[in-house]
Parts: sequence; C-alpha cells; structure tokens
Amino acid sequence: MIICEALYTKENQELFTNHFLEHFMRDIIQDLLTQDEKEKAVQLVTELETIFSSKLSALTEKERRDYKAINEKNKLFVNKVWDYRQHSSSLSSPDVDWVEFEKDYKARVFAESLLGRIESLAYRLESTKILHDYDNYQDSLNDYAYSQYSKGAGKAGFTEKVAELKQFFARTKSIPTIDSGSSSE
Repeated sequence: MIICEALYTKENQELFTNHFLEHFMRDIIQDLLTQDEKEKAVQLVTELETIFSSKLSALTEKERRDYKAINEKNKLFVNKVWDYRQHSSSLSSPDVDWVEFEKDYKARVFAESLLGRIESLAYRLESTKILHDYDNYQDSLNDYAYSQYSKGAGKAGFTEKVAELKQFFARTKSIPTIDSGSSSE
C-alpha cells in the first residue's frame, strides 16, 4: 500500500488509473472450480458415458436425413394423440402397440429434458471457455508487446522469443492503389 501511495502522484494519476483499469479489465473471468470439483465433473461425465454408451443411438448423416427430428407442430400432434390415449383410450386405434408407444413417448420426454439440461450446461461451459481463451489471448498479446520492448532494449533472450512468436502474426503487404481520377497519358 505504501508503494502504491508513493507511486500515485498527481502527475501520474492518469497513467496509474489507466494501468489499474487495463490490468483488471483484461482478466474478465477467473477459474472458480476447485481441483476436486473438476475431478468430480470428469468422473460424472465418465459415468454418464458409461451408462449411455451401449444404450443410445448414433445415426449416420444419411439416417438423420431419412428420419429427421419431428418439428414442433408434429410434437404437438403426438402429444395430442397421447393425451387422447390417456383420457379416451376407447378412441385409440387397435393397430398401434400402445405399450411401445408409451415407452417411446416417455423415453423421448426423458431424452428431450436431459438433452436440454446438457445443452444448457454445454453452452455455459463453452461460454466460460471462450472467456478464458480471451483472457489468455489478451495476456499473450501483452507478453508479446513486452517481449518486443525488451528485445528493443537489448535484453538477453528476447530476440529469439520475438522471432518464435512473430510467426503467429501474418504480415500483409500493402498493394498500391491506382488512382483512376488522374491520367498520365
């Protein structure tokens, strides 16, 4: 605190404030999961994979096109048929295996519910990963700028580091433009 007060003078107030904001605004997310929580999450996903590995279908692209997912209107249709079956079974077709229909219906409801929860979790995991990627990239750019500065100052090792990192930045050549308004004929 004493060091900060000594550095913070009226003359360098703007520099100090900008550095403070830049430092704390750059890290937009922090890892809130403990190592135990991460290990438990991996274990739980492994358990889910084990439970479902031999019990779930994996359609080919052609099969997905052939079977398709039913649209919302058709889901409402299926739900209405199910509702009639539950409340007015005498109106149900004798040609339908209603025991199998009920199993399919309940399995679809379960799969849809679980899928929605997993998709929500996957979306949040992906969003969190994006923010961590962003933080890492911004810090890497900061490190690269520092390395370029240190190379320019003649500090040992930075020439090699900058040469290694430079490959990740594409240099574009400027193409001269032709001024169509002037004629040199």
